[in-house]
Amino acid sequence: MRHRFYIGPLGLFCAAAFSAVYGAELHSFHCIGSCPEGASENNDIVVREIYTLSSNDITRMADWVAYRITPESIGKSEGRLWAADPTLEAEERLKPSDYRGAPRTLRIDRGHQAPLASFAGTTHAADTNFLSNITPQSAALNQGPWVKLENAERTLVQSSSAPLYVLTGPLFERLMRPLPNGPQMHRVPSGYWKIVASPDGRATGFIMDQALPRDADYCEQRVPIIEIELRVRLDIFPANDEIGEQYLDNEIGCPKPRPERPGPAEIPE
Repeated sequence: MRHRFYIGPLGLFCAAAFSAVYGAELHSFHCIGSCPEGASENNDIVVREIYTLSSNDITRMADWVAYRITPESIGKSEGRLWAADPTLEAEERLKPSDYRGAPRTLRIDRGHQAPLASFAGTTHAADTNFLSNITPQSAALNQGPWVKLENAERTLVQSSSAPLYVLTGPLFERLMRPLPNGPQMHRVPSGYWKIVASPDGRATGFIMDQALPRDADYCEQRVPIIEIELRVRLDIFPANDEIGEQYLDNEIGCPKPRPERPGPAEIPE
């Protein structure tokens, strides 16, 4: 079994490394209670001042990213300088050249998982541009319902003056056309999941497909948290199963009734 960690300069993150190395719960300032469990034991845990992520050696992207937004962390997005994550081994990370030609060929953006604007008020905003925090995300999704949800997160934080906890990551439920210059084993996600949670345990989950149009309503993408956990095969709130029993729908800008979910598929006769 192999575990490697990068812990930011703040000493309080040392406990996160110790816990994970010895198979215990991973605790981080960015997670409520403890961070998600169930990712590969070969993943690299990266704990920075503005987010914690679990980087997958095969996809070379994060299986999950956890971040905590506060009124003080929010700011105006500045320029983006993409960079390979310096904490990961060369064969386990994406580099800027891997994205060469991808935006035009695949109609994708370099999509942040922990968003730049949510941390532009800090001195660590540039850390959101490490490619471990980036995925090839549909331009229509990234510039449409996804950014609208990110804006709603920031609006909620500013109006409530309280922190908001967010967990997000990719879905791989069908084979997508790969990055034209990326590594052979790299996969482009078929969609994304996100859960926004308040400190009191209210939470709302979303799944958004890469094929969503730019004008799609993010509120129509709400799903039960248990559905997200089953589809990504993670225990997202291992220390507290009660998180999400009460929704955060109204506060996140979704007052209308939740969309009906399709029933589970069955094997045909």
